Formats: sequence, C-alpha cells, structure tokens
Amino acid sequence: MQYKSDIEIAQGAAMRPITEIAKTAHVDEKYIEQYGRYKAKIDPALLKETQRKDGRLVLVTAITPTPAGEGKTTTTIGLADGLRRIGKDAVVALREPSLGPVFGIKGGAAGGGYAQVVPMEDINLHFTGDFHAIGAANNLLAAMLDNHIQQGNALNIDPRRITWKRCMDMNDRQLRFIVDGLGGKVNGTPREDGFDITVASEIMAVLCLSTGIADLKERLGRMIVGYTYDDKPVTCAELKAAGAMTALLKDAIKPNLVQTLEGTPAFVHGGPFANIAHGCNSVMATRMALRMGDYAVTEAGFGADLGAEKFLDIKCRMANLTPDAVVIVATVRALKMHGGLAKTELTEENIPALERGVPNLLRHVSNIKNVFGLPCVVAVNRFPTDTDAEIDFIIEKCRELGVNTVLSTVWADGGRGGEALAREVARLCEEEKGSFTFAYDADMTIEQKIDAIVRRIYGGDGASIAPAAKKQIARLTELGFGNMPVCMAKTQYSFSDDQTKLGAPTGFTVTVRSVKVSAGAGFIVALTGDIMTMPGLPKVPAAERIDVDENGMISGLF
Repeated sequence: MQYKSDIEIAQGAAMRPITEIAKTAHVDEKYIEQYGRYKAKIDPALLKETQRKDGRLVLVTAITPTPAGEGKTTTTIGLADGLRRIGKDAVVALREPSLGPVFGIKGGAAGGGYAQVVPMEDINLHFTGDFHAIGAANNLLAAMLDNHIQQGNALNIDPRRITWKRCMDMNDRQLRFIVDGLGGKVNGTPREDGFDITVASEIMAVLCLSTGIADLKERLGRMIVGYTYDDKPVTCAELKAAGAMTALLKDAIKPNLVQTLEGTPAFVHGGPFANIAHGCNSVMATRMALRMGDYAVTEAGFGADLGAEKFLDIKCRMANLTPDAVVIVATVRALKMHGGLAKTELTEENIPALERGVPNLLRHVSNIKNVFGLPCVVAVNRFPTDTDAEIDFIIEKCRELGVNTVLSTVWADGGRGGEALAREVARLCEEEKGSFTFAYDADMTIEQKIDAIVRRIYGGDGASIAPAAKKQIARLTELGFGNMPVCMAKTQYSFSDDQTKLGAPTGFTVTVRSVKVSAGAGFIVALTGDIMTMPGLPKVPAAERIDVDENGMISGLF
C-alpha cells in the first residue's frame, strides 16, 4: 500500500471556508477577522458577549517522548474528530508550531496522517504572524534597554546583569552567546548578550497566559529585564516600553481559527515549548474552545511530567481551569525504546523490553490519577507491527491501576479511528468525577515546590540546588516572588535531568543550576541539567528537504 505523506494528504483536502467553520463553532460573523479563505482571527470580545456556558475540558498528554514517536497532537485532533462523529459538539485547541523544529529535526506540529489541522503549510510556516509579532516586541524591548544605557542610564542598570535576551524563531546555536555593542561609543555599550528561540521568550508565556489586552500590557510591564548596580530589579514598565510592545501584539493576542481535515473547528494559538516554558496554547484559545463547544480538547507539550504538570500546576491555577478527563498517549514502539531497544529493533515482538519500558507509562498514569486526582484513559496508537500480546500486556498493566486502555488509529483512519477513544473520554467526563488537586501548594517555598515536583511527579529523591541557585532563590523570595508556581526547564527525554535515564528511573536527584523569575508570566523558572533556550540544527536539517515549485506548491514539509 502506498502511503501518502502528511503534506500530500493536507494538500489534497477539500477545506471549507472559514466562515462555515466559525458557524460550526457558534461564532457570529461579527467576531471574525479573515486571513484569506481558510484562516481567521477571532475577536476576544466573543468571550465577554456570548451567552454560552463552558463545556467539558479534555487534556491530551503523553509518555516521555522517544525517537519512535507517540502522536500526541495527532491523537488530540483525531479525538476531537471522533467526538464529533459520535454526536458530541467538540472543538480543539492547539499550540502554533515554531519554525525552529519545522526546519530542524522534529518537523511540523499540525498533526499527521488523516488527523491534521489545515491549511497545514500556513500553520507550520508564518500562519497569521503571531510569532513574528512576539519576536518584534521582544527585540523592541531589547533595543530600548540598550538605548537607555547608551543615553545616560538614568535607571543605573548594570550591563553585566541584564537578563533580557534578543530572540528569533529559528534554531541557531551560533547566537546563544554573543558580544555586541562593538565599534566604538557611538555604537552602544559592549556587553555579553545572546538569543533565545522565540518560543522561549517570556513574551510568549505572557501572551499565552493573558486574558486580554489590559492584562497583557500589565504583565509586560512587570517583566524584569535586568538589575541595577545596587541589585534592584528593572522592569519593562520602568523603560516605558509596555505600551509600544502591546501595540505590536494587539492582533497576536487574538486566537486563530482553522479546521481539521474533517471540518472540526480548531483554535491554534501561542506556542511555548514545554521543556523550557509552560508548553500550552493560550488561555484565551482554551477558553474559546470551552465556551464554543460542549467538549474542548487540548494538549500540553512533551510528556506528562512536563507539559501536563505545567498545564495543571501553572495554567489551571492561574486561569481557574479544571480538566474533566486526561488522555495519556503511548505507543508499543516507544515503550520498547524505554525498555532499552534501539529504533531499528522495534518491529519484532519483545515482551521483556515492553515490560522494562511500561513503567514509564504507569508512572505518568499514576501521577494524573493519584497526584492530580483526575480521571484518565490510555490511548495506544497502534502500528502494524504491534502484536496482540504486546497490546494485551499494556491493557493488563493499566487495568491494575484502574485505568482503561483504548486503541487509536486516527493517523490512518482520522476521526473514525478515534471513535472508541471518544466514547471512553465522554464516559469519563460524564460518569467519573475527579477531585483535582495541585502537585504543590502556592504557599510552599520555592525550594519546597521544586522538591515536590521532583519527588511526586518525577519519582526522584529530591532536588539538589546549586549554591548560585540558592542565592537566586533567596533574592527572589526577598523580592516577593516566593508564592509563584514553578516552571521546570528540564530535558523532555527522561523523568530525570539526564536524558539517558529512560523508563521510570529511581534513586536520582535533579540538579537545579539556576533560578530566575518570569514576573510577567507569573512563575519561577528552574533550569536543570544542560537545558538550553536556543536549540541548534541537526547534522541534516529538515530544511534541506523542503522546496517549492514554480506554482508555489510546497514539498518536503512533513
């Protein structure tokens, strides 16, 4: 059988005009700002003026990712399509892809196979320009900061203690650490500087957690850009940059509406990475999906120890959200990799490897069920090489934890392949009531919160805080930031901070080397291991395979 690529499937789709999709989502025409025939921004006034009540919130998360793939976004889209196929009024809410992974190693982030959001090329490339606006606002602040120092430095900013970096939405390791301001006095003050990828900018987090323009401007103003010579924080508001930055972001804050291949409305908005930020689409997009559908299906990045933990402990805490059900996505192939097999060894049945790898899934399941108190289901993306014995093994292990397992074939079959999962999700939402709790209390100290995440979510023996990080924690607590939630910046490939520790490791500690505050976003960031906020390109970048013909038809975008 000849399989079509994701982009071939997407390009062959018969999309409906976005005005029709808006009607499906109960969005009146007066709230629609069209970007061509198949994309639109939605006026946030809709949230204030609609009389609809909130629906049910479904979070899709996954096991710890491997090179074998799990299919979390694909499952999220296929589940929403499946819910509509069984008669439920479902809407999906997703993050926007970053150009870095698109041209790097991961590829696009618009789903796959017959469970995609379209127009796929637009969503994976410039889309409606949100990321460009975030980058422009970020770099405007950087320019105003350096200009302030150049023009006399009335705020007494120490150039050696500037924490604000420039950004670009591309993987470029060459820009991680740079020296700028060279060329004499007229060209600025020489200092060490660097770039983050746009999705790691605090402005991305701020935009995704804001509830409107006024809240956005206030949060931007609170952002700390550096410290004075006498150790006082300097904010964006003090540089008088928040108004102009908000002007650049006034359209970017509006959620984007597109569609799945089956015509399910999809709000695609915002895109912080879950290994270095909080990894969820915008609060406004989630609220729109909740308000305009009876079921809102959303996802959080990477494994449940990262994206789901941050969705629950940060986003739900700030936005007063409570999920009704959680889906944990796994594959037999990925679990066998957690059991020690190489990617080339995954096509043969291997129950011993699966037995070694399945504890990874079970720890994620236990965390959702027992730490956060939420009903959940395991969705297994079935591959042709998976055997019945392997599937039965996973079903039995999950049953021991009181959790059902459902096979999903949404990649090959679209919404039809997600109907069984949709029925189980609907049952969880309608029949099983959770008792949602956070992994830690807001009034715990920063160190206690970090320790709680490591012990309760990662399964480790606690956190080892480096001396420099301890000083930073003490200062941030003194400045009044101690009650904020914690955003762990950690490798996505392991429960620990060592990406080689697969499965469900025990007997480890997580080393926190640095701690900083994202005062605008409203959380503390704890950096662990060798996590970086500017990725690099691989030996063979995906960009080498992407091309466009004379008719503007893109190829190689998978």
